[in-house]
Amino acid sequence: MNSRATPTASPRLVPEPREGTLAVGVDIGGTKIAAGVVDPGGRIVTRTRRPTPADDPARTQDSIADAVRELISAYPVAGVGLGAAGFVDENRSTVLFAPNLAWRDEHLGESLRDRLGLPVVVENDANAAAWAEVRFGAARGETHVVILTIGTGIGGGIVLDGKLLRGRHGLAAEVGHLNIVPDGRRCGCGLHGCWEQYGSGRALVQEAQEQAMVSPLLAREMLRLAGGRAEAITGQMVTAAAIAGDVAALHCFDELSKWLGRGMAELAAVLDPGMFVIAGGVSDAGELLRARVEAVFRRNLIGRGQRPVATVRIAELGNEAGIVGAADLSRQR
Repeated sequence: MNSRATPTASPRLVPEPREGTLAVGVDIGGTKIAAGVVDPGGRIVTRTRRPTPADDPARTQDSIADAVRELISAYPVAGVGLGAAGFVDENRSTVLFAPNLAWRDEHLGESLRDRLGLPVVVENDANAAAWAEVRFGAARGETHVVILTIGTGIGGGIVLDGKLLRGRHGLAAEVGHLNIVPDGRRCGCGLHGCWEQYGSGRALVQEAQEQAMVSPLLAREMLRLAGGRAEAITGQMVTAAAIAGDVAALHCFDELSKWLGRGMAELAAVLDPGMFVIAGGVSDAGELLRARVEAVFRRNLIGRGQRPVATVRIAELGNEAGIVGAADLSRQR
């Protein structure tokens, strides 16, 4: 047995990202990887995308690295931020669990730092989008914000005192799984009665399809858009029909707003934010949704009439928020 000590390779030092420099943001979804170079003002200078090989973690990392290399070959970039749908540890490096990407304890940050030679920050995708709205979007200048991403489910991001609330283990702001109806509808998380089962885009579509089957005369516009088939109604169709005055579609937004406003009132009792920002696909309904949600929120707020009331706004950055927020968070480290 050789008794000589084996020399240990010195770890490669990677410089920290600097304020005022370009950064790459990557939004990792179940079907696509969208990446862009972002300037300090939150503007995407250039972008690229790759398909997500979601069933193969190693190939997903390869696709991320390939997209980033394409961007850094043309621009002097100081850091990389990754937004992933899943649980990210408190060190913002390891994806503990990502249901749509087959990642389990994936050391994503460390691996990509070694491959790219740049500092890498990993963040939950909803947190990244929330940060973008606070820095460059609807919540500019506000230090206490709750961002709700209303899509298939309900994602959340919370900023308090100008900092993202991550929690002890990095898993905070999973607001879509607040128990809003005890023993209610089954949720994909394994529990029953979660908020997103009642206040999400999926819930909106389910309500619309039921309305169209039960009261087709009141849902004429939704059914026209869906080719006469209630089961073919989509969220975009519900929004378009509501804007056109379809009675059933408007009722669906009333129902959605009821659940969203009530949940926001509960969050306000705990967090006391200065602003709520509604993001995600359902936010395309704009003022039609915002005004309804705000009315329900105000009616259910504890101490109504005796306290300041949070502003309710629609997000401004749309699908760019994930890229912009992830890139900016790489500078904040």
